[in-house]
Amino acid sequence: MPDRQSQPAASEVRVAMTRNGGTMADPGSVSYLFSRKGVVTLDKDGLTEDDVLTAVLDAGAEEVNDLGDTFEVVAEPGDLVAVRTALQDAGIDYESAEAGFQPSVSVPVDVDGARKVFKLVDALEDSDDVQNVWTNVDVSDEVLAALDEE
Repeated sequence: MPDRQSQPAASEVRVAMTRNGGTMADPGSVSYLFSRKGVVTLDKDGLTEDDVLTAVLDAGAEEVNDLGDTFEVVAEPGDLVAVRTALQDAGIDYESAEAGFQPSVSVPVDVDGARKVFKLVDALEDSDDVQNVWTNVDVSDEVLAALDEE
């Protein structure tokens, strides 16, 4: 894309960042904080973590995370299709399957930090030029509960 076309998008992102307390870094400067992974999410629907793990382990899944009402299956991006197929073969429906970025290092935040991050993420996601937003913040259940009370 020519620079003239990408400048409005970059400007919009820069404005969202500065208005919400963020700063722009050089391209790729934080990429070491993330790993590209394939992620499949599925509703529990009476399934146990062992049920899901048994279905996907031989397909290349690295881990199954219990996220409360859902499970998250993490794999290398190249194993994503095999993991989806393994779930389907086991009769397990999934909600989404996509390649994305998982944080290598998570940073815990307090209520104020979480509020700022959520506001920034909302501002970035409101931009038509932003396709995805990934963060490395770790918002504890206690912090989420405190935010819900507000």
